[in-house]
Amino acid sequence: MTIPSPRNLDSLDARIILALDKDPEASALALSRTLGVARNTVHARLARLERSGALSSFSRRLDPAALGYGLMAFLSLAISQTRAGSVENGLEAIPEVIEVHATTGDADLMAKVVARDTGDLYRITNQILEIEGIQRTSTAISVLELMPPRFDGLLDRLAQQENRPAT
Repeated sequence: MTIPSPRNLDSLDARIILALDKDPEASALALSRTLGVARNTVHARLARLERSGALSSFSRRLDPAALGYGLMAFLSLAISQTRAGSVENGLEAIPEVIEVHATTGDADLMAKVVARDTGDLYRITNQILEIEGIQRTSTAISVLELMPPRFDGLLDRLAQQENRPAT
């Protein structure tokens, strides 16, 4: 399991990302006009954000229900620490496992899984249990997403930093 390196964004990066949220199809030229900065600056910033991994792939914005996966569940996984590599590889091989986090507490890993229905979730859970190194799972089905992932508040805060007077 690799630990990601930190990526520091500045206020211009935040303003570019917020502008892209408002108009995902905006060109570097359109963004430069909107933000009042040079097109080359916007282009270079976007390239750096993509290269560093700060901007994820476009597919991360997709609603799984649009693919027929209307059920979402969170699986707490207890694993054999000596088999962490095989567990990670096994989970990556299951397309319905869309996110995995190493955690503290009772679970070693937390997996976000999508399924077509409860029968499909049962199949996926059994597939996960077959992975060498998985000792046990505990499943919690999401009944309603109350708040989707969001970063606009954090980006707004960062974007405003350049506009604050020095104290």
